[in-house]
Amino acid sequence: MSEIEVGKAVPNFHAPATGGETIELAELRGKNVVLFFYPKANTPGCSQEGQDFRDANEAFAALNTVVLGISRDGVKAQENFKAKYDFPFPLIADKDEAVCRLFDVIKQKNMYGRQVMGIERSTFLIAADGKLHKEWRKVKVKGHVEDVLAATQELAS
Repeated sequence: MSEIEVGKAVPNFHAPATGGETIELAELRGKNVVLFFYPKANTPGCSQEGQDFRDANEAFAALNTVVLGISRDGVKAQENFKAKYDFPFPLIADKDEAVCRLFDVIKQKNMYGRQVMGIERSTFLIAADGKLHKEWRKVKVKGHVEDVLAATQELAS
């Protein structure tokens, strides 16, 4: 069960990220944060989702919003993924699944007829005050970034 709930403060977390950074949520207070969880770097759906967020990054930045991608891939895989697609935002390496479990995105999935535990594609919009404004679970990539941007614009108005 997730500790994360719309309208409630999101607990602080810290995790390693690309560029030698450690991302700490509390340090981003005062900015909106889009946290998008994806199953695996360099897979077709995840690559498309990342590119869609990349292409909208300036629009998010204009709305005082930081975009962060996150998966269970290691830092090296995340660095390669970020470089390949020229992502302008950090990618978090959550190898120990601590942040994934906090947001309750580890789910049982069918993969080639086998049951596996993996990340359910999900996005969370955290307002500048640290409270969860909106969440999207079981995300379909097409049109998703537009939905997240619209919700971020609502926060700004």
